[in-house]
Order: sequence, then structure tokens, then C-alpha cells
Amino acid sequence: MGRNDTHTAIYGGSFDPPHLGHKEVITKVLSLPSIDKIIVVPSWLNPFKDNFHSPSEKRLEWTKKVFSDISRVKISDFEVSKKRAVYTIETFEALNKEYPISHIIIGADNLKSIDKWKDFDKLNQSIEWIIAKRRGYDIVTTSLRSFKIIETDTPISSSEIRAGRGLEFVDDKIVDEVKEIYGI
Repeated sequence: MGRNDTHTAIYGGSFDPPHLGHKEVITKVLSLPSIDKIIVVPSWLNPFKDNFHSPSEKRLEWTKKVFSDISRVKISDFEVSKKRAVYTIETFEALNKEYPISHIIIGADNLKSIDKWKDFDKLNQSIEWIIAKRRGYDIVTTSLRSFKIIETDTPISSSEIRAGRGLEFVDDKIVDEVKEIYGI
């Protein structure tokens, strides 16, 4: 299969920790006829945040354990290997050399600051956004050139898990490590 034979989406995030809501997003995006592959890219540090709760190498390891067994998913260490905050445009440009990146998956919570992303206009012209919508977030898409919305039903966030709630939404492969890392 050559570079031009597939349509690939980037799904970046902190995955601090990864949970079944993230897995639901991946499954729903892979069901879209326009997506052949997803590259999951755990961040070293989100450029809009000043810390993370578990080490980037651990979050990368967790994403591999939780998502690698899903057909058409590749886990990338691109951002973690940089050991610094990496902007989405940098990840897009690097991965686009090897894969035909046509989409970027974001959570609805990212929409409020998306036009502040570095080189947002360039990204916006280059890809179609896939917005994972969950309850409690309004969808304001006026900044986006092209987008799809997928509805998610998993009622959990990583911050809730870090607070000790919703451990049933953590994959059995990593739940004991998650409890240990976050002290829950």
C-alpha cells in the first residue's frame, strides 16, 4: 500500500491516563469511510499546559498497551522522543512525510482555543478536523474550514480518573499501574 492509498488521522493528546473514552473515539473514527489509519501521538507536554501527572514514557507505554491491538492504529513516540512541548503543526509536518495525514482528531474541549494553536491557519487549510463531542461541551466551529463531528458516550475524563473516579473506564491492562502512579 503506497503513501497515497490511505487516509490517516492524527490523534494526539496527553493520555494522562488513556481510558475507554479514548478507545471509543478511535473505534468511531475508524468506522468513518474516509479514515484508513489513526496515528496516536501521546504528548510529552501539551504546549498549553505547564505540567503532566505521569511521566511521558509511562503514558506512551500505556497507549501502546491499550491501543496497539486495534487494527489500523499506530502509536507514535514522535512528541515524547522530543522531550519538550511539541506543536501540532510540527507533528503534522513530520508525520505527513511518511503518512497521508488528512485528518486531525480533537476533543470538543480544544475548540475554545484552537485558533491560538501555532500555525492554525496552515493546519486548517491542510486537513479536515474530526471533533469528538462529549456531553457538556458546546461545539463552535466557526474557525474550522472543514470538519466532522463524532458523538461519544463514555462519561469519563482523565482528570476524573486521576481523582480516583471512574476506574471502571481504565483498561484492565493498565488499571493497577494507573492506581499506583496516581496514588488511588
